[in-house]
Amino acid sequence: MPDTIHAAPSAINSFLVKNGILVKDNPAISPDMTLDFESLCGSVRKDSAELADRIGRARFGGLNTVLDKTILWHRSKFTVKGERFYLVESIAAGDCGLVTAGTQDLPFDQVREMGKSLRIVPLYWDNLVALKNFVLEDDPDSTIFPVAADSLAHTSLGIGARFTTLHWPGVAWAMRHLGLSLTANQNSIPRELVYDVNAMLDGRLSDLPFPFIGGSVPEGHQGQSVQGMSHAAIITYLKYGFHKNRIPWGFNADHQPIGGRFDDIEKELVAGSLFASYITFDLSPELAGRFILEDREAISKQLKENIDTEFYNSVLHELDQTGVQPDSHEVASLVVFLMPAMEKMKRRDSLYRSAREYSFSAGKGRKFHRELSIDELPGQTTPHTLAVALAMARALGVEFQFIAPNVGFQKNFAYDDNDGLRKKIAALYDVASRFGVSIGFHSGSGKSEENYRACGELTRGNFEIKTAGRYTYEMGVALSQSPDRRDRQLWKEWYDFTRELAVEGAFSGNETRRNLAREFVTQALEREDIPLQGAFDTPGSLGAALGMLPPSPEHMFWFEYNFLYVLAAKGDTRRLGDHSAEGYMQRKRFYSISDKARVLFAKRVAGYVVHLAYCTGLVDRKTVETIRSRLESLQDSQTFLKDILAEESQLQ
Repeated sequence: MPDTIHAAPSAINSFLVKNGILVKDNPAISPDMTLDFESLCGSVRKDSAELADRIGRARFGGLNTVLDKTILWHRSKFTVKGERFYLVESIAAGDCGLVTAGTQDLPFDQVREMGKSLRIVPLYWDNLVALKNFVLEDDPDSTIFPVAADSLAHTSLGIGARFTTLHWPGVAWAMRHLGLSLTANQNSIPRELVYDVNAMLDGRLSDLPFPFIGGSVPEGHQGQSVQGMSHAAIITYLKYGFHKNRIPWGFNADHQPIGGRFDDIEKELVAGSLFASYITFDLSPELAGRFILEDREAISKQLKENIDTEFYNSVLHELDQTGVQPDSHEVASLVVFLMPAMEKMKRRDSLYRSAREYSFSAGKGRKFHRELSIDELPGQTTPHTLAVALAMARALGVEFQFIAPNVGFQKNFAYDDNDGLRKKIAALYDVASRFGVSIGFHSGSGKSEENYRACGELTRGNFEIKTAGRYTYEMGVALSQSPDRRDRQLWKEWYDFTRELAVEGAFSGNETRRNLAREFVTQALEREDIPLQGAFDTPGSLGAALGMLPPSPEHMFWFEYNFLYVLAAKGDTRRLGDHSAEGYMQRKRFYSISDKARVLFAKRVAGYVVHLAYCTGLVDRKTVETIRSRLESLQDSQTFLKDILAEESQLQ
């Protein structure tokens, strides 16, 4: 029966509403897609007669109907036990809920009657959990939610949400036209996503190392929370009717840190990643500060004191069974080095499983894939290191679908020695395949066609390539090409911000940060034929040299630093990852871009995903040519969004 108790708003929802931070132009912060249920009910009540009439008829085309106070999203329709549900959205705030004209008992909190023939369900986090159970118990093959199913167990393209959520329409369009399941929602937690909104409000977020720029970045520097991103992705794909394509899609909770200081927030990390269908276990925090022993006596002592004999024999057995034969000294050294992290990995895996068993009733809703990430450990990964890590995981009873070695990729740089890359991948995959595991390629943005082809060919199609920074780049291109004056102003200020960070980094006291910044700057200066002589003499001379550059998304320093702009309050380089109201007002600027910029961005995202699919051998040239021709023909957002679900008959 409907619950008439008016629950008090959560702390995060109160903060957002108080500061005018709304779902319509600042989404995925709160775990909820309904921030102010009373306001949403008021809007739905005013439109209730027309909503009830349209839902009752249940036959309409197009994307939506815009009423006085609300938007009814036609393509969101799904049916459970014969009852139809639709997504409704507040025009003023963007808050969303589910509306239905049915009468069955519903398993949701705060269901409200809107007159005699309409009910509304608020999209709170707990209701999303209940919705997943409600849907999957009725239709186990539903694709409303991310799932660990079908080809996602061994092959995928990982499409990261490192910047905003605006790329999702492009991803949905690409999946539909390619006919491929992809990891359509992905990000690192807690590096890029807020792992817990209460920790954010309490000021308990920290800084994390980001080796690709040689420095540290604030936790959750994107602004959105892991729960908010989980919820918003599901609702976005539902809104445009992607679920009607019946293409499974995945959500990767990437770089879940194992050990180190993250032991203290393990409970929150597990809770936040509840809807992830794919978990990446990152061992680097627990291994930081440790080193591989070389002294045989020291290794023998550690082996005897800290490693269970039965377990060690199981590792040796797994290596023997797969035909991989590292030197016994090397095996012992690696087992001693990796063991503390692997034990904590197993504990974390148990917590992820328990959380899903507690929250989800359907077996398919509980399942998740696993990736073991060793790509951020020092040095490039050898085949023997890969083998020992996988043998240890198997001996611990944890089965991985993917393993991510360090193959030497740098974000947005092509790998120059493609022959060397091919040899490296072949050797690593030879080991991985013996364990039935695919290779995960991290830092996959901006590689050459030959690099991508090597990833696909030499793994025989058993791979995942993670890309995230590329879609920030595509936003820069879209803004720089937009005819809208405000879009171009945002682009200019964004570029200037990264130039300031580049100068600061080039004279940093941190050698790694300084060297990387100078590498990024040198690429840009050489690209534009600006002399390097004297450029690095002083910050002033470098600023003057960079001031001669025409703003371009092709400049490496812009690519490497651009993601830090989204939550830099007032665009200030001294206020990175600012989770105050001012930080979120900065983020709002990207959600306020013109329709022209939105469609340019969506098309570029879709085009790059298609490019990846072709280069890695997932689709043939003829298919790609057809898709590219169709993509080119789409000139506005409405036409693009409608093409996510091409068959109008599926709406009936």
